[in-house]
Amino acid sequence: MTVSLPEGPLIAWYGDDFTGSAAVMEVLTFAGLPSVLFLDVPTPAQLARFRGARGIGVASTARARGPAWMDAHLPEAFAFLRGVGAPVSHYKACSTLNSSPDTGSIGRAIDLAAAAFGWRWVPVLIAAPPMRRYQVFGTLFAGGPEGVSRLDRHPVMARHPVTPMDEADVARHLARQTARRFGTVSLEALASEGLARAEVERHLSIGAEILTLDCLDDATLAACGRLIWEDRAANPFVVGSQGVEYALTQLWREEGAIPAAPAPGGIGSAGRMAAVSGSVSPVTAAQIDWSLANGFAGIAFDAASVVGDADLRGRAEAAAVAAALAAIGRGEDPVVFTARGPDDPAVPALREAVRRSGVPAEDANERIGDALGRILVAIIAAAGVRRAVISGGDTSGHASRRLGIHALTALAPTIPGAAIFEAHADGPHDGLQLALKGGQMGSPDYFGWVRDGGGPRRREC
Repeated sequence: MTVSLPEGPLIAWYGDDFTGSAAVMEVLTFAGLPSVLFLDVPTPAQLARFRGARGIGVASTARARGPAWMDAHLPEAFAFLRGVGAPVSHYKACSTLNSSPDTGSIGRAIDLAAAAFGWRWVPVLIAAPPMRRYQVFGTLFAGGPEGVSRLDRHPVMARHPVTPMDEADVARHLARQTARRFGTVSLEALASEGLARAEVERHLSIGAEILTLDCLDDATLAACGRLIWEDRAANPFVVGSQGVEYALTQLWREEGAIPAAPAPGGIGSAGRMAAVSGSVSPVTAAQIDWSLANGFAGIAFDAASVVGDADLRGRAEAAAVAAALAAIGRGEDPVVFTARGPDDPAVPALREAVRRSGVPAEDANERIGDALGRILVAIIAAAGVRRAVISGGDTSGHASRRLGIHALTALAPTIPGAAIFEAHADGPHDGLQLALKGGQMGSPDYFGWVRDGGGPRRREC
């Protein structure tokens, strides 16, 4: 079947964290389909500023939230997606499946979407091969500096501080979060369209409603894209990582619906930039280590202060800002961080402080993001910095809101899923160049890459 694209928005998405939400926009924009990401459900006036956008997204912090928060917020979000009128509505989940029944439940999101979208079945595409995320016979694998690991044996995700992965089978993992029945469309079935269709019908005939899709390479990306696109009338709602957009754009290119887009370039050196990090990932730790050896100044922020009294928190934030401004005065770029990896003593210290305080972990994480956001705002205001990085998927959501930004558009690539964006705001941060990076993502020199303006450099380690 020849693919032709309708006018107007092609995809509307709602992301369960900010870095992943931004990654969807990146895939579409760099494929030649201009897109915009809002940091909340936009007003009509905000939406009108981006007429002609082919992708329209909304970022959230759902990945760090419990079921009660999702019950309160997702119905409005899904109503917005449906109102956009795009043929595909996408609930964007992390490519490393961060979720549990109590935190960031993807299953709960699917259950809530049922009221807004009708479907025969829900495609679930978590894999994203350009990011070294693969699903093979139902099992999810993720790449890292030491190679590709099954998700439950991944050196980062198996140790995630909130949602550690102990199950690599995507359907089994999600079945803990919803009573709906699952099936998997395997690599064998995806070898031909006829086999894939037969596999779908077989699962539906025995009561499955949610089908996870294997995906390993460009061929299976296009095959998954075909299932999603050609079934869009019956199944307008899809769940997955930015692999959904990689799959659709792969199909559209192969079918001639969109041309091959030229490789995007960089935007040049920033001169000065600032970074804040709430990630405890060893990947981020390696990036901080590289930075400290290459012209950046490392500044530790006492995250445990956020569960203390206001004076303690205020002093900790002020100390971090003062140290950052002193670094800029010396010609260095500040990186304010809460920890240098999972083995940093700051990690158990925070955990113990949270336990003693009685503050729920979800609230403590939000307070950390807010604090880092306030620190970044103060640095920008005092030093006139116009490029910044926020590291950590959950941190990015909370910290970005402190900047008063209402939308982002893509400027320049780095590693897949962590581009440099332009911020759109009604205040002083309009035009800020901002990179949002998930904790487990990026090459060791990522902060330097952003400082230099992104663009072609090297593949992710």
